[in-house]
Amino acid sequence: MTSVFGADGRSIACTLVEVGPCVVTQVKNAATDGYEAVQLAFGEKKEKHTSQTLMGHFKKANTTPKRKLVEFKGFANPLNLGDTLRVQDVFSEGEILDAVGTSKGKGFQGVVKRHGFAGVGGATHGQHNRLRHPGSIGACSFPSRVFKGMRMAGRMGGDRVTVQNVRVVRVLAEQNLVLIGGSIPGANNSFVILEK
Repeated sequence: MTSVFGADGRSIACTLVEVGPCVVTQVKNAATDGYEAVQLAFGEKKEKHTSQTLMGHFKKANTTPKRKLVEFKGFANPLNLGDTLRVQDVFSEGEILDAVGTSKGKGFQGVVKRHGFAGVGGATHGQHNRLRHPGSIGACSFPSRVFKGMRMAGRMGGDRVTVQNVRVVRVLAEQNLVLIGGSIPGANNSFVILEK
């Protein structure tokens, strides 16, 4: 993250996102595909790391292999196969977006970190090794099982997360960068989808 100063002199915490240039690799329409959408590709990739199927897909669009393919619906202006979208073509300052990304994976975590449990209690009255344990899970002779969805220890993070209503603070057209106010999901150098 970084920060910039707004027009009123306040410091605004921002996330720097590289947006494009994106190439149109497929145009879907209602006649052939049943719905209308545009597939955009981003990021360079070596040919030796690309499957032959995808190589044919990229050659149709007359472009080099790309790392990420994403479909978008509802483009106002019609796009053709092989067109290149730049940041100034899509985004403008002050616009409200949704940021979709994969949250940071935190591995296997206990209930205190994963669900915010308080733990079993104090370190006294005979307890010496259960400060961060979950406690009772409610199973007895009835219902003789653990209910589905019981909050327990397990894998945390690595989920698809959407942060709604983030604002475009600044558009840097020369560098294909967008400054987005606040934080967005994902680690550094991960892929994020910006939706209008």
